[in-house]
Parts: sequence; C-alpha cells; structure tokens
Amino acid sequence: MANRRILLTTTSYQDTPGEHHEVLDSQGYEIVRERGPLSEARMLELAGEFDGLLCGDDELTEAVLRKSRPRLAVISKYGIGLDRIDLAAAQELGIPVLFTPGVNHTTVAEHTFCLLLGMVRNLVASANATRAGQWKRLTGHELWRKRIGIVGLGRIGQEMIRRCRGFDMEVHAFGNYWPEEFAREHGVVRHLSLDAMLPHVDILSLHTMLSHETRHLVNADRLARLPRGSWLVNTSRGELVDSAAVLGALDGGQLAGYAADVMEHEPPPPDHPLLSHAKTLVTPHIGSRTYESVPRQAMRATRNLINFFNGDSDVFYANRD
Repeated sequence: MANRRILLTTTSYQDTPGEHHEVLDSQGYEIVRERGPLSEARMLELAGEFDGLLCGDDELTEAVLRKSRPRLAVISKYGIGLDRIDLAAAQELGIPVLFTPGVNHTTVAEHTFCLLLGMVRNLVASANATRAGQWKRLTGHELWRKRIGIVGLGRIGQEMIRRCRGFDMEVHAFGNYWPEEFAREHGVVRHLSLDAMLPHVDILSLHTMLSHETRHLVNADRLARLPRGSWLVNTSRGELVDSAAVLGALDGGQLAGYAADVMEHEPPPPDHPLLSHAKTLVTPHIGSRTYESVPRQAMRATRNLINFFNGDSDVFYANRD
C-alpha cells in the first residue's frame, strides 16, 4: 500500500549503511525522518499523522498513543528496550508493539566488557595523557579472579558471564529469570536477592530492564553494601542508578569507578558531574551501535513492520498475550 506514512526516528538505523535502507525504500511508503529520541512534546506534535512508527527511544506515552489513533496501526521498535513505550496504553488501544530480540546481545556484552577493562586499567586517562605528550604510567587492576555480580540473566547477562569466565572471574548473579543449566555449566553463584549478593562482589554489572520496580535499583543504601572500592558498570538504562548516590560514592571512595553507556536523560546536560568526574567512563549509548549489529537490528525492525502490514506471521510482538 503505497500511501502508508511511516515515521522513522532511530538515528542508528539512519546513520549506518546496510540493506535495511533499500528494503524499507522498496515498499513505496512515505518515510518521514526525524532525529530521535523524540520528547513527548515533539511526539504529540507528530501524533496522528502516521500509519506506522519505526522508533528508537522516543517518548511514546499514553497521551501520544491516544492522539496517534485511529491512524496508527503499529509500532516497530528498533531494539529491545520498551520502557519508553506505554505498553499498557498500547494494549488498551489495540496498537501492536513489535521489537527485535536476539540481535544485539553479543554486541552489548562486548561493549560492557570494554568499559569494564577500560575503567579498571585507566585506559582512557592513560591514552589521553600520551596523546598530550605525557608519559603518565598509571597503575590499574586486573580482572583475573575478581568477583563480579551480574544483575539480570537474559541474553546480555549470559554473554557477559561467558566473557567473565574467560578471565577466570568468580561470577555471582541475581535475577528473576534463572537459566539453571547455563548457570550450572558456568559455575554461577546464585543469590536470592540483590542485597544478599552485594557484599560478595568487587564489580556490579547491570543487565536488567527498567520498570517501576527497578528504577534507582542501585541507590545509596545498596552502594553502601558493596565492599569499599568496588566498581559499577551500567549498559542497560541510566535510570537504574541514582546518579546523585553514585556521585557521592565516587567522591567518598565507596566506589572506585563507574562506567556507563546510558544516562538518566539522553543526551545529558554538558555540565553533568558524572561526565567529567575523574573516576567515571561514560560513552554515548553506543553499546549496540556497530556495523554488524545495527543492520541486524534494523533489518529485523524493518521486516517486522513490512510483515505486519503484509499479514505475514514472521513478526516479533512485545505486547501480545
């Protein structure tokens, strides 16, 4: 149907070469491109003008979804993070939400480990000093046989554990989902609560979804339960941690470092204290942004959209009972 109008907002999709561009263009849709993630205010300005959304982390609130109907037929999410979409409202309004599981877990795990290594070995500070003409030999730490706590044992958490075992790390984990055979094979120590796990790890790595229950999952009280001088890594959602509490823990020495690919508000204000802190390593939400991963995610999101409109069953639903 040539007159379908699609809003494309994900910048990774737009900026990375790949077959997904040709496949989308071949459908004859009218494609309107915006540089997301879009705020609720901007989405409200656009709502009601599109048959489909091919979105990233735009604010798809109840108000946006209600204004988008009856024209909006489907939301195709690039990626797996659904916390910016009001799924309950989408379900009530009969708007299918599609997503792309299983396409970026290795990529995010690699980036998480990259951040972890960079943080404990002072990699960025050392490289920047050398670039500035200084021979500044900073002393770092090994990961070998360190104790790491993994929060969330989905695909990304499991990929992290595989990499941790390669460094002979002692792996502890907590999560609502527990892959029994995988955990046994990799010698993962199970904890029945996050609070119970924290005193037993040197590194805490977050790989769980954002929800009302997990917002500020890592707060001042939980940071105090970690051994002094621990490290924290977050490549899931910025809202999982209380930024003020992390800043206080860094300043007070409770945390030796914080590495993150996500912030509570993206992009954060340039003067956000975590961006320039001497003990932080922050990247701009690029954990899944590789030339290999982006085309996989983009093609799956594109196929979801096209197949939905064509009545094809090869579609991944996020909100179907």
